[in-house]
Amino acid sequence: QERLAESGGGLVQPGGSLRLSCVASGGRFSTYNMGWFRQAPGKERELVAAITVSGQSTHYEDSVKGRFIISRDNVKNEMYLEMKSLKPEDTAVYSCHVVRWSYWTPVPEFASWGQGTQVIVSS
Repeated sequence: QERLAESGGGLVQPGGSLRLSCVASGGRFSTYNMGWFRQAPGKERELVAAITVSGQSTHYEDSVKGRFIISRDNVKNEMYLEMKSLKPEDTAVYSCHVVRWSYWTPVPEFASWGQGTQVIVSS
């Protein structure tokens, strides 16, 4: 299984920006469609953004379109989430994972969940 580690979260004011990073180890990162998921307190985990193996196609959850940008570097085995114009409702633990394209669900047989990185948007 691919092992994943997220970083870059923190406390930011509404309207602010953060850049999340996901580092993969396991050797097969470049062969997987990947995604960023988030889970807010009391809510189910949801897909925020996804990116294909090549990086040429992306998918965003409606509430983050125009504010978040997903990207990846297959040489470095890393994926990123650039988040701008952050809102309090973006507060959540953000995690990266292999994603099943068009179903927007994680694929647990290919990767294990990392610790996630906490994002808090508050004044």
